[in-house]
Amino acid sequence: MITFPKDFLWGAATSAPQTEGAALLDGKSPSTWDKWFEMEPELFFDGVGPNDTSNVYVQYKEDVALMKKMSMNSYRTSIAWTRLLPDGKTLNPKAVAFYRDYFEEMIKQGIEPIINLFHFDMPWWLMEKGGWEARESVDHFAFYAKTAFEQFGDIVKKWATFNEPLVHIECGYMGDAHYPKVHDFKRAIQVGYHTLLAHAAAVKAYKESSQNDGEIGIILNLSPVYAKSEEPADQEARHKADLIYIRSFVDTVVHGYFPQEFIDLLEENQLLPETQAGDRIIFEENTVDFLGVNYYQPLRVQAVENPSFPAQSPGDFARYYDWPEKRINPHRGWEIYPEGMYDIAMRLKNDYHNIPWYVSENGMGVEGEEQFLDAQGVIQDDYRIAFLEDHLAMLAKAMQEGSQCFGYHMWTFVDCWSWLNAYKNRYGFYRLNREQNYARSDKASSYWMKQVIEQSGFEYGGHL
Repeated sequence: MITFPKDFLWGAATSAPQTEGAALLDGKSPSTWDKWFEMEPELFFDGVGPNDTSNVYVQYKEDVALMKKMSMNSYRTSIAWTRLLPDGKTLNPKAVAFYRDYFEEMIKQGIEPIINLFHFDMPWWLMEKGGWEARESVDHFAFYAKTAFEQFGDIVKKWATFNEPLVHIECGYMGDAHYPKVHDFKRAIQVGYHTLLAHAAAVKAYKESSQNDGEIGIILNLSPVYAKSEEPADQEARHKADLIYIRSFVDTVVHGYFPQEFIDLLEENQLLPETQAGDRIIFEENTVDFLGVNYYQPLRVQAVENPSFPAQSPGDFARYYDWPEKRINPHRGWEIYPEGMYDIAMRLKNDYHNIPWYVSENGMGVEGEEQFLDAQGVIQDDYRIAFLEDHLAMLAKAMQEGSQCFGYHMWTFVDCWSWLNAYKNRYGFYRLNREQNYARSDKASSYWMKQVIEQSGFEYGGHL
């Protein structure tokens, strides 16, 4: 029997831009996603854009009732900056009313809201000024954070500043999956610096708020890095990838400073960002109370044969290694490696003074999931249950060995819109049927998880 503490937080995670819909309704201004879809709708799978999500702006009470039905005791979502402060300055009373009612409905049903401030949804008015490349974005974000704490801090006691900051940095400034589709390593580093500074400024705003009797953290996607071999060149590649993808974020938000090795690496490659006097103090004095950890798959790397110097991308420090023994999700193409969950947990225990943390995302995306629909209209997602069992078993092992994990949230609750992929891959405990007024219907995993929550554990036969 795999067991968890009675006060463990069980739930699911999502975001405002992926669920609310009502993209330009009731005063909301456009985000980069709204504008990008307007400009290049052909890039979005099936031509489905950010207005056509799971309609939570209207159906939130129905969803909270389903959370209660599943016995969930917590839920993570985000606030849309563009809804709360459409022009960055003026409070939108309709947004305040919506979010307060949404969060209070959760609390009424025994579900603790964990609320994140930024989930890739840069306001268009700020993007036009340079987005996270512009230094002024730090002050704008701190003001937005302060406003959110003032409006909802009496009912929300667990806050996060950013979800997966690595993603909007990497996908927007070293790739084409996020706007503005820039390929420029130095600009990406500047975006990363301003993002982490904005995070620290928001933590500062929380500490100075009158509604600061809760906790504040950040949600990071931590893919443990494994080398192809023990050869020195492969190990060096692993070390540098770990510096870039893990330590540059975790050291900064937990310890309050960037790793010196990371700074040296940037300096050697002419990549240092522009900074200002006083920034160091903001980082040092505003570390997090907890971490949210998103884990889907590991990062496997090997040495680079002919790297550019100075480096033009992270690929000049380490390149992807396709491990021939990997177990794969055939419906999504991602590696399934539950042991990575254990390795992350123990690293937080051993290297980061055993900081409290929770699994803020973990899940299994499946394309064409309708093929598993039974005669009763239930998706028989046994593959997702097996995925959950294996990852929870590894998590329980780490907790028994002292790692301070306080919760587990699966991505996601109801199948949601996933950026350029729209509804290509389904992740939810509940199926969304857009053709039938966004109807929600059960998946077998929702029954299984309800039982796990109520029993604080499960019988584990083992798949590893």
